Amino acid sequence: MNEDFNFVGKVVLVTGGSSGIGRATSLLFARHGAKVVIGDVNPTGEETVEAIKHAGGDATFVQTDVRDAQQVQNLVATAVTTYSALHCAFNNAGVLPATAMLADTEESTFDQTFAVDVKGIFLAMKYEIQQMLKTGGGEIVNTASVAGLIAERGISAYVAAKHAVIGLSKAAAIEYASQGIRINAIAPGLVQTPMTKHWFDDLETRQFFNANTPIGRFAQPEEIANMVLFLCSDRASFALGQTFTIDGGYTAR
Repeated sequence: MNEDFNFVGKVVLVTGGSSGIGRATSLLFARHGAKVVIGDVNPTGEETVEAIKHAGGDATFVQTDVRDAQQVQNLVATAVTTYSALHCAFNNAGVLPATAMLADTEESTFDQTFAVDVKGIFLAMKYEIQQMLKTGGGEIVNTASVAGLIAERGISAYVAAKHAVIGLSKAAAIEYASQGIRINAIAPGLVQTPMTKHWFDDLETRQFFNANTPIGRFAQPEEIANMVLFLCSDRASFALGQTFTIDGGYTAR
């Protein structure tokens, strides 16, 4: 029996696929046969598409600001018009604001964090679910964070936003489970990506996370991608409304 993932014939939408976890997940989905539609505000998402095509896969990029309902609706519509379906979605687009204590956090920073990290997930699910209801269901995975489970100093807006992502995921999961849509969230620990580069460039921060992560290191994007594919696969058929922590033991302390 082939124990590998099989997404042949599946159409997968990934937001935030230009870099980091989103890019790694897009590449992995394509490697296992999926047709991948990437939405990202960053036009370098075209590079992810080229990498997929170079490896023999099929992918499309749509420049998308997930804060804008019309652009998100267009992203989902493009997936359907290009590949005739939408089976899975990985809502991963997000921002990580600069570190600041709550009283020193600008209102604009708070608004931007919620607009991308929460409203962006809401809009993506809204239009993905509308499409999936037409075709009998699908799988959705949303990127939260360990910051959606516990708090850390200096990132209050991010902590609040990621808690909200987990709440949205749970609520949507129980609303649409009976209609064949499985929705879950993931809570990665510290992952080495362009978004977290300023943390890795700070020796004190890097040492703190490594010292407090039992596995003794940070994650690579591919390690998170594997969980996303599992949750979108038939092997996770009874997983619903849950948040899957991938943090090397950081929250197990």
